[in-house]
Amino acid sequence: MPPTDPSGATATAAEDAKAPHGVSRRGLLGLIGAGAAGLAVGGGTGAAIGANAASASSQRNAVYPFHGAHQAGITTPVQDRLHFASFDLADSLTRDDLVQLLKDWTAAAAKMTAGQPVGETGAVDGPEVAPPEDTGEALDLPAAGLTITFGFGPTLFQTTDGRDRFGLASRRPAALAVLPRFSGDNLSPEISGGDIAIQACADDPQVAVHAIRNLSRIAFGRASIRWSQLGFGRTSSTSTSQLTARNLMGFKDGTANIKAEDPKVVDAQVWADGDPSWMAGGSYLVTRKIRMIIETWDRAQLQEQERVIGRNKGAGAPLSGGAEFTAPDFSATGATGKPLIDKAAHVRLAHPDQNKGTQLLRRGYNYVDGNDQLGRLDAGLFFISYQRDPQQFIDIQRSLATDALKEYIRHVGSAVFAVPPGAKAGGFIGQQLFA
Repeated sequence: MPPTDPSGATATAAEDAKAPHGVSRRGLLGLIGAGAAGLAVGGGTGAAIGANAASASSQRNAVYPFHGAHQAGITTPVQDRLHFASFDLADSLTRDDLVQLLKDWTAAAAKMTAGQPVGETGAVDGPEVAPPEDTGEALDLPAAGLTITFGFGPTLFQTTDGRDRFGLASRRPAALAVLPRFSGDNLSPEISGGDIAIQACADDPQVAVHAIRNLSRIAFGRASIRWSQLGFGRTSSTSTSQLTARNLMGFKDGTANIKAEDPKVVDAQVWADGDPSWMAGGSYLVTRKIRMIIETWDRAQLQEQERVIGRNKGAGAPLSGGAEFTAPDFSATGATGKPLIDKAAHVRLAHPDQNKGTQLLRRGYNYVDGNDQLGRLDAGLFFISYQRDPQQFIDIQRSLATDALKEYIRHVGSAVFAVPPGAKAGGFIGQQLFA
């Protein structure tokens, strides 16, 4: 059956997304699939390949509607690819200009998440003497489960030097403030902050990049990208239908993450309480770019790696015993009388039992940005979390002050955004803010 977004909308195939000459994208893929199916004959190996291809095709054909009570891309099952961008608005922009930009972005996002080209004429059907309305690299590709999520940074409401550019300072949520400095932070301003964030997730990297590219093109002269991040290989799951993924340290990540199938927890931990009223149905987004000291980690003994994390590296079970989803027993001790799960283990310090029940909905991704000048791998985790109040993240991060994992990671980028509720059909993202 087709994927269903937790907001209640059913995801369907991108039937209306047209490729050149009137052939639908899905139809075009169907013709390709029919030809490929002829290869899957003659034994179990072919059948397995066919099953895997069918599963991949189902994900690539998924469509998550843009409009709804909540923005897609939060509790939506985490896709495999990410393109995240933080934008700064032009100094010359007026309040009316900002509203028009959000309207333009909303219209484009609704089309792209449906697997359709941007604008009325798209990439190839416009005048030959004018630039195309769509950049075209997603022609013939399905929607691939694309979600586009928008967030507003503290500087949208008031700049660091105190300017209220758009008359929004009085509408700024009290919870929306630049995150405090944490122990071990080594933040770069160039990859931190921003006025507006756009998170594009998809099961095809070209679809995710196409989304940010077109939204950036639409914003030309009004907003520009401050920083961006490509991500691959999700490091968490937001649905019980998803297997637990691994991060670049080789450990399963997100075993105890919030799942969309537990609406009571989602309501209690993820959706904002409506103070201010325009945030009702929204959430707060925290991003942290966490560089892993890969070379040091790769030389650590297995038992040291497992002590640091608090789980075994294979099955992901807590060191107190059991299987992956067995609750950790922090009181369990070994033959020497020492805790089986180290007092500085990441699992212990981040666990809700150690943080007054506080949980985060995580949607992080692995990243590799090449090598630095010393030849070391520039790689790690692009951490993303959603919570009803950024204080949840702050409290947990402070609990991690003695985390043994700190020896192997550095936080180099940071940002926080207020994510408004979803847009209604005919409306625009963030409309409640300007009411």
